[in-house]
Amino acid sequence: MTSLFELFKIGIGPSSSHTVAPMRAALAFLRGVQRGNVLDRVARVRIDLYGSLALTGIGHGTDSAVLTGLSGETPDTIEPTRHDAILAEAAAGSLTLNGTRQVSFQRDRDLLFHKDQMYPDADTPTHPNGVRFSAFDDAGETLAEEVFYSIGGGFIITAERFSTSGAATPESSRVIPFAFRSAAQLLEVAAANNITIADLVLANEIAMMADEKILRPRIAKTGDARTDVRNGVMALWAVMNDSIERGKRNDGILPGGLHVRRRAPRLTARLGDKPSGDPLAPLDWVTVFAMAVNEENAAGGRVVTSPTNGAAGVVPAVARYYRDFITDADDEGLLRYFLTAAAIGILYKENASISGAEVGCQGEVGVACSMAAGGLVAALGGTNLQVEHAAEIGMEHNLGMTCDPIGGLVQIPCIERNAMGAVKAVNATRMAMNETDEHKVSLDQVIKTMYQTGLDMQSRYKETSLAGLALNVIEC
Repeated sequence: MTSLFELFKIGIGPSSSHTVAPMRAALAFLRGVQRGNVLDRVARVRIDLYGSLALTGIGHGTDSAVLTGLSGETPDTIEPTRHDAILAEAAAGSLTLNGTRQVSFQRDRDLLFHKDQMYPDADTPTHPNGVRFSAFDDAGETLAEEVFYSIGGGFIITAERFSTSGAATPESSRVIPFAFRSAAQLLEVAAANNITIADLVLANEIAMMADEKILRPRIAKTGDARTDVRNGVMALWAVMNDSIERGKRNDGILPGGLHVRRRAPRLTARLGDKPSGDPLAPLDWVTVFAMAVNEENAAGGRVVTSPTNGAAGVVPAVARYYRDFITDADDEGLLRYFLTAAAIGILYKENASISGAEVGCQGEVGVACSMAAGGLVAALGGTNLQVEHAAEIGMEHNLGMTCDPIGGLVQIPCIERNAMGAVKAVNATRMAMNETDEHKVSLDQVIKTMYQTGLDMQSRYKETSLAGLALNVIEC
């Protein structure tokens, strides 16, 4: 089972698949080189990017991500300004691996974007986010080589694991009290034990606290697993909320060349002048919260992948809606929100995909909308059945959504799309909690449909910037 803390990861923008995951892959390759005791012999490294990583890698910051990863930086701790120093060193002709081993680096020779090749092995279709790392000695002999795939949401997998059908993974070997592989099973297990979905996930996370491979927020450990899980979730919320507040304050033009001006600060100022009796003001604020986060993400700021960076504004925006506009909102409600949202995200992660390059934006903003809708039901005290219903509604009306960022930048339509996804999530919650009869379409059915739709979608509509808005809107 995937952990909540693997689904929600602290990182930097603009992309979980193209920034966070490549940085993690580079770091994993570097660690392998160290374990092989050949770091002191490395004279040059080469990075080959394929598929979506090649086609939109520049706009998504993949070039700086792989270099910072090779420098030994991690997504959850790197200062965004550190990128500039590493890129300046690379431009001058060198790269310092792990901060200790300086090697030669020439961008046109050592960082290659294979825009005409979808997969590392051209004859073997795998995943459209592939990267190969190679290390060479002074004589040009290969010391180490490994291929990684970025499979969505900052998750990475080696080519070896990817090609081994049915192989056990660290996730599948975890022992948890309440295993579930489908929404139907999730509801059955919760009903059989007379617990909420939030309590079920909490119990699983407590059981997984001993797994040190799970990268959790850096918090002071109390020794009590329940308290540590709770504090970890609230630490994630603190980072999310901070990204909202920074986005509301920070003004200016987003990087990348589209000259997109940040809108969240202006919207914040305008809403502050509106009469408090405006019945739609809460939804206006939901828009501000979501756009604030994604403008921070587009600027390379710190956000929480939830479940991706391109969709990082939806879950925080709906959490703020609950905190700011629900009369009896409290931290326990927020805890229920995140635990339940995680259960839904895990279902998509393990049964379909959260990769825009694989299934389009329905796998990013659509999944985030589904997670937030179900989570909000739980925060409001709704039933498990209402959680499932809201999550189904949240995805059903995002089916078929393409991923076509203009210029390969996570800006247009991504920022506004998060605002729309957050508003949809609130509406889906209200629809589900006002229903009494069973609904016709199940969450499992809509997850299966989303995945099939994504596979049927032409690749040029899946994070390649070769069609849709990316093709039909002239870049400024």
